[in-house]
Order: sequence, then C-alpha cells, then structure tokens
Amino acid sequence: MKDALRAGIKLVIFDCDGVLIDSEAPACRGTARFARSVGLDISDEEGIARFAGKALPQVIAEMEAELGHSLPPDTHATMHANLVALMKQGVEPIAGAITLLEALKKRHIPVRVGSNSSVMEMEAKFGHTGMDRLLAPERIHSAADMGAPKPDPAVYLHGAAEEGVRPEQTVVIEDSDTGAEAARRAGMSCILLRPASHPLPSFWPVEGFVRVEHLDEVLPLLEPALAPELKQ
Repeated sequence: MKDALRAGIKLVIFDCDGVLIDSEAPACRGTARFARSVGLDISDEEGIARFAGKALPQVIAEMEAELGHSLPPDTHATMHANLVALMKQGVEPIAGAITLLEALKKRHIPVRVGSNSSVMEMEAKFGHTGMDRLLAPERIHSAADMGAPKPDPAVYLHGAAEEGVRPEQTVVIEDSDTGAEAARRAGMSCILLRPASHPLPSFWPVEGFVRVEHLDEVLPLLEPALAPELKQ
C-alpha cells in the first residue's frame, strides 16, 4: 500500500543523529571547522549540507580528494576525539524522541540503534541526554565500528540478525538520504523524519517508505503494521 509500512513489523531500528539526538548540525559544524584548519574553504552551513549522514572515513576521503593529498595518519583519531568531546559538552534529544522510546518500551516493542557514529560517541550522547536508561548497550550498533558505514546496509542487517527477525519485519527510522538508502538496500521499511519543505531522496517512492515531520507521528503509523503478537 502506498504511504504505509510493510505489515508484520517486529523490530524498530533508530538512527542516532538527527533522529534521537540533535547532534547532526553541531557535528557537521565541528567537521567544517576541522576542514578549514587543513586548508579547505568550507563554511559551517556548507558543512551541514556536505557532511550530514556521512561516516568519518568518507568525510576524510572527500577532504583528501579536494585537497589533492593525504591527511596525517592520525586524522581519524583526532576528528573522532573532537566529536566525542563535542557530544559531551551538550547535545539535546530530538523533539519527541524520549516520549517515543518510553512508549515503545511500555508496549514491549523491540528497539535497537544503528548509526554511523561510533559506540563511544553514542555513549556520550545517550549519557548526556539520559537516553542510556532506555537503550541497553548491547542494542546499540555502530556502522563506523563495523567498518561498513551507511549507505552500506550492514549495520541494519546486523541489528535485525541480533534480534532474530527478518529484514522485511524491521522498520528503520532515519533522517538522511544515506541512511534511507541503507534501509532500502537492507529490504526494510523506513520512516523518514523530514520536513515537508525538504526534498525526498532521489529513489523515492519505495514500498514501505513513509515520511513524517515529527516523531509524534511514528507510533500511530507503526501500530497497524505491527506483527500480531505485538499489537495491544
């Protein structure tokens, strides 16, 4: 059905940045500052447009291509440490994120996280916002730590395998084109959190893909698509 999730959902996998944590813009601005420090003319706002949803290896490769030479071997470690420090300084939950996580937990609907951020970054973000009480460490998966950043679907397929459910029984909540493409490649449903004023990914529409503008819309959209054993 158009504009509906596939039926039989048994698992919800959240992206982190831009879906649970309002860290995408601060992280991209921090990356832009680093880019300027190595000689690239990238404004903070351009950094948001260029780096959102991308893992550090991809960002570094793009900077090296633009510079025409390799960056120092410790660049990844330096940028990662900068991002972890930035996340500890102060990030906020996306509006409605904690309420949604609490509602899913109350309903006993399985939840996991699959992000291009490292586990260390996510621990800093979830600890600062108090989400660590709702997200067990073993249910948090890092595409970066796996060496397979999105749009590679590996982190989502791994989360589903750990839960013991099939990809078609999984819905991913994403905000970036990169993450939505990973969900598409994984054969999963996807709820794309994006304002109506922003364009949809080039591959849209896809069966089981739906756009929402606020996380408050997720549970009413999810309920009719749940597997029978998860319905109240």
